[in-house]
Amino acid sequence: MDGRPIGVFDSGLGGLTVVRQLLRRLPGENIVYFGDTGRVPYGNRSRKILHKYARQDCSFLRSKGVKLIIAACGTVSSVVPRVLEEQPVPAFGVVKPAAAAAVRATRSGRIGVLGTSATIHAGAFRRCLLQLNPQVQVFEKECPLFVALVENGWIGREDEVTRLTARRYLEPLREQGVDTLILGCTHFPLLTDIIADIMGGGVTLIDSGQAAADACVERLAQDNTFAPPGNSGRCHFYVSDQPEGFSKIAGMFLGQAIGEHLHTVDLELPAPMAGEDDETG
Repeated sequence: MDGRPIGVFDSGLGGLTVVRQLLRRLPGENIVYFGDTGRVPYGNRSRKILHKYARQDCSFLRSKGVKLIIAACGTVSSVVPRVLEEQPVPAFGVVKPAAAAAVRATRSGRIGVLGTSATIHAGAFRRCLLQLNPQVQVFEKECPLFVALVENGWIGREDEVTRLTARRYLEPLREQGVDTLILGCTHFPLLTDIIADIMGGGVTLIDSGQAAADACVERLAQDNTFAPPGNSGRCHFYVSDQPEGFSKIAGMFLGQAIGEHLHTVDLELPAPMAGEDDETG
């Protein structure tokens, strides 16, 4: 048993879809979330900058005494996975769990991948899918506008701008006949209704956030590091900038109010270590 928190980070709010799944699967676990809202999006950054950001994000979470880190960011998971491999605590991203779920789900072997520009150009989903099953065909599509639409709360099923953008992105994948589609950025599950409407009922959507949460459960079971029985899980949320309407948008991601456990931090300054404040107790 291990009462230390699970750490989750993303470039902005998208990683809250992972937190939502963790709350559903592991209600007794403490969770620390960091959203780098001051530097979102990561999807158009260079590998050098992404390496720096990912190391800072992991370092901040380690300062909070986490027992495991989830990079709830398809871009970090795809472009700089080595940063996760170097962590002194178990750390993983969304690529491998989502790819494994897609290979299990496909019937035709035709799998689509949606991601940020950096994620698609890195090719990590393609490589992982082909390693798992060399017979699958992979069709990728970068969707650079999706993150901005989600971060601004334009996620309504009838939102005309978002629907038009999604149709533009998704039409080539429909024409290629994919039967399984990986939402390769944790922002994208907030657009599930729109994506499902356009792709049609015969296409299975793979939520990368849910796949990462499933992988977390498996790792905690493997290491026997679940929180003690009867523990009342607590969540604390940290951001590098608090944009207008943050709490409302965060509530949409989580499916519940974020409450008072929200803090703004500067990653360029040393983070207080776990135990130096009362925010993660």
